[in-house]
Amino acid sequence: MMNSVYAIISSVMLVLLVFPSYISDAFVTTTHTSTTKTINIRSTPLCSTKKDDSSDDFISDFCVGTNTFWRNLVIEPVKNYVDVQPAETTVNKDSDALTKLTSPPEVPGIPRPVWLTILGSVPTALGWYGYYKFSVEEELYQYELQEIGKVSGAGGYGTLFPFVYGIIIGFPLTLLHVPGGELLIQAAGIWILAGQMNLYRRVNELCTEDETIKAELELTEPPLWEYWAVLPPPLDVVVGLRQVHFLSEYWRVKRGYPKEKDIIAEELFPFISMKERFTLKQFFRRPKYWFWFTTNWEDFDNIPLLKD
Repeated sequence: MMNSVYAIISSVMLVLLVFPSYISDAFVTTTHTSTTKTINIRSTPLCSTKKDDSSDDFISDFCVGTNTFWRNLVIEPVKNYVDVQPAETTVNKDSDALTKLTSPPEVPGIPRPVWLTILGSVPTALGWYGYYKFSVEEELYQYELQEIGKVSGAGGYGTLFPFVYGIIIGFPLTLLHVPGGELLIQAAGIWILAGQMNLYRRVNELCTEDETIKAELELTEPPLWEYWAVLPPPLDVVVGLRQVHFLSEYWRVKRGYPKEKDIIAEELFPFISMKERFTLKQFFRRPKYWFWFTTNWEDFDNIPLLKD
């Protein structure tokens, strides 16, 4: 079964890379303007203009093609609403929570702290979190295009929509016992999980590649373990919340906004904002990482299994 999933994903990659002309015709350049800033929502040829057969070019070509393919399956009014805008077109440092929750993506990205993400996600049964996922992926995608002309992620369209279509199509097929339905759901799950691990990698790079930003964030090492994404709940939620926190802090620094205390990340659940990239053993051994009411508990140093 797993071999079949990998075969499907490999086939998609092959189509996108071998037949670029069928997809590149669909690229559109959209320009957003405000009174003070202009940003080009860039589309590039599917294949990089400068070819050196590097893995970076291969990954970028695939990601650009994937983003463009799925973007063209979205209806025009939705695309118009969620197109990336210049920073502070909608959101500035004084914007209220509702404005931040409903704003289209911006570049540099919108700081969305943990408390705001929970505020949007819990009442909507994680519905808004899908929009969060789309927005942060699309912001990083366009940011990478502007900064280096290459991308290492498939953006909001290429990351979220293959998963959504896979579930929407695969689930009814599974209920009707149509062959391929379960495989489609599994492929969609693998796709979104791979995208999440890649997002953690990108956040690590962003937070540590510039020494000034690294110092502002008070980091000495990358904050996330990417492989925690494949751990069972609630451990995958631990790294997910840390990703939300540190990406939000990165965009805050990039925009020059003052630091604001996030009571959920910094007081109620200390593990979210810990500067240290702790291991699983350290997490279980140190109750001070867990909750506000365990911060004064002693470490479990007497358990041999939890020792490094």
